[in-house]
Amino acid sequence: MELALLQGNSLAFLFRWFHLLAGVAWIGLLWYFNFVQGEYFKEADASSKSDAIRKLVPRALWWFRWGAMFTFLTGIVLLGAKRLDGYGIMVGAILGILMFLNVWLVIWPNQKIVIASAEKAAAGGEADPAAAGALGKAGLASRTNTLFSIPMLFFMASSVHLAQLATPVMNASILSLIVVFGVIFALEFNGLKGKTGPMTSVRGVIHMGLLLTLVLYLGIELL
Repeated sequence: MELALLQGNSLAFLFRWFHLLAGVAWIGLLWYFNFVQGEYFKEADASSKSDAIRKLVPRALWWFRWGAMFTFLTGIVLLGAKRLDGYGIMVGAILGILMFLNVWLVIWPNQKIVIASAEKAAAGGEADPAAAGALGKAGLASRTNTLFSIPMLFFMASSVHLAQLATPVMNASILSLIVVFGVIFALEFNGLKGKTGPMTSVRGVIHMGLLLTLVLYLGIELL
């Protein structure tokens, strides 16, 4: 059932605009964390790193997690209002939803442990021994989100331009659905329980994101 409040073109456009604004903030900060901040932390001395964790990271994470929240909420409204059921849109939406859940259920809770540990150590106390494990979990989920962000943007942007991606998902073959969503959920499971592997380096996660985009596109196009 379409959402009556969004039938006017102007209101629908406003929601789409808010969706884009929030998405730019979210993905921009995701790439900042993975491509810039993480590389800096590898070279920074202990005091500089501690200062950044206590003063810079919490501010960036605030915009990061709320950018994710508003991207998710406006996206759900747009999906409901427009009854978008194209295969490409659904793939992009599933990737985006998993990324949103990773932010709020994995990255943010574990980063809070890391930040609290840095604050405690800076005040003269003992660092939380759980901080190292929490940082690893947050880092793996963040790398997985970076991996997902590349195909997510591809499918969201191209679904209205490539006819094959606009095919209703209900018309897709069972094999295609199994392969496409099987790959996505297998990578998500790895993002929760596995290792970064080839995604450890910046170049590696970019290459893997491009490869994933190709694999998912071929899964839709050929199967």
